[in-house]
Amino acid sequence: MPQTSTSFADIVRSRHSIRRFLPRPVERDLLLELLDLAACAPSGVNTQPWKVYIVTGKRKEALTQAILEESRNPTYEHRGEYDYYPEKWAEPYLSRRRHTGYALYSLLGIEKKDTERMHAQWARNYAFFDAPVGLIFGLDRSLGQGSLIDYGGFLQTLMLAARARGLDTCLQAAFTEYHPSIHKLLDIPDTQMIVCGMSMGYADLDAPENALALPRIGAREFTRFYD
Repeated sequence: MPQTSTSFADIVRSRHSIRRFLPRPVERDLLLELLDLAACAPSGVNTQPWKVYIVTGKRKEALTQAILEESRNPTYEHRGEYDYYPEKWAEPYLSRRRHTGYALYSLLGIEKKDTERMHAQWARNYAFFDAPVGLIFGLDRSLGQGSLIDYGGFLQTLMLAARARGLDTCLQAAFTEYHPSIHKLLDIPDTQMIVCGMSMGYADLDAPENALALPRIGAREFTRFYD
């Protein structure tokens, strides 16, 4: 099985969203190992609220096709399970969002007004960026919003555990817009909300989009000490 010997700091800093993967499969036992590690994340009163649905092969292809068909339906209401993004962007978040889009499209040679290619690139979300493994994460609606905090720890732990074993990931809120198709195809009960999706596999290091390195602000810019 793949394994790296880098430090924790190296693992954290080397993790970034991968948008093109190799077709190399990921062993089921390795996936379970990573999820066991992720399940060590803390949760309020040990609720452990995560529900994980893994798609590979034909089922993953079927999910991709179902969502793409919905995306081409002009009457489809693109409404996520929750408000992930604000209705109106303010600074500095607007500038960061724009920088991310421009940087990605620049690497792919997509010009600002080329909306067709932009939409095609966005649609690759629903093919899990060609990753061999797609994950969908559910959460019981009976739980409070605080469980989303717990979920954040679970997802970050999973991504870092994957990186430590030579795998890469991309966390994708884009799947929440098509939760009806996901519920139906994966037989997920309506009592669960779709939190997000994730692509997982081995990065295609020759793909230009995987060279995207986004800046992070330093702790001194967002931290205030009180003595």
